[in-house]
Amino acid sequence: MKIAAAQLTCVPADIAANTERSVALATEARARGTELVVFPELVLTGYELESLADDPGLWLAGAEDPRLDPLRSAGVAVAVNAALRTDGPLPALATLVYGADGEHLTTYAKQHLYGHEQGVFAPGESQGRFSLGGIRFSLGVCYDNHFPQLTDRAAADGCRVHLASSLYGTGDGIRERATVYPGIAERHGLYVVLANHVGPAGSWTGCGRAALWAPGGALLAEADDRTASVVTAEVGA
Repeated sequence: MKIAAAQLTCVPADIAANTERSVALATEARARGTELVVFPELVLTGYELESLADDPGLWLAGAEDPRLDPLRSAGVAVAVNAALRTDGPLPALATLVYGADGEHLTTYAKQHLYGHEQGVFAPGESQGRFSLGGIRFSLGVCYDNHFPQLTDRAAADGCRVHLASSLYGTGDGIRERATVYPGIAERHGLYVVLANHVGPAGSWTGCGRAALWAPGGALLAEADDRTASVVTAEVGA
C-alpha cells in the first residue's frame, strides 16, 4: 500500500479554505497511486486554540459532519484531524479516518494534551485502531507520540503502521521530530507516517518535513521545510 504524509499552511479558523487545500493535496496523492493520506494536527482550522475555545462553530458535530464531505469524496482514504464535539463542554482533539468510499472507519482522540491544550480539549481514551487493505493501523496526535506506552500497546495489538497527525515547529520541534518518530519505528518495528504543518500555525511556525520511516527507523521519504506537499512511500503488511 502506498501512503502519503501531507504538510500545508492552514488559513486560521477557516474550515472551508483548509478543506479545499486538503482536497487538493489528497487529489495529488491519489494521482500518484496513494491509497491513504494523513493530514496534520488541527488541519481543518489551523492550530488556533483561542478561536477553537471561543467558537464552538469550529468544532465538528460528528463523523458525518457535512463540512467533511469534500474530503470524504476525494476518492482516497484520509486521516483528518480536527476539534470534535463530545458529550461534555469541551471538544476532543481527534483524528477521523475515512475509507476511499467515504465510510467512517474510526476516530481517535488525543490522549496526552500538551500544555495549553488542556483547557481547550477533553482527553481521549479509546485506541482508535483500524484495518485497511489487510494492514492494521494505530493513531497518535503529536505529543501522544512522546509516550512509549501508546505505541507499545499498538505493536502488541498487531499494528503494522503508526499514523501521526502533528505540529512541530522550528527550533526544538525539529530536533524532537527527528528523534521521536524514527525511534518509534526502531523500537517497535512499525512503519511511521508523520504529517506536519509548514509555515505559520497559531503561535508556532511549522517546520514541515512530513515524512515516512520504515521498521527499524530508516527514512523512506521526507518533504522540505517550506512547501505545501505530500510525500509517499510503500508500506507492507
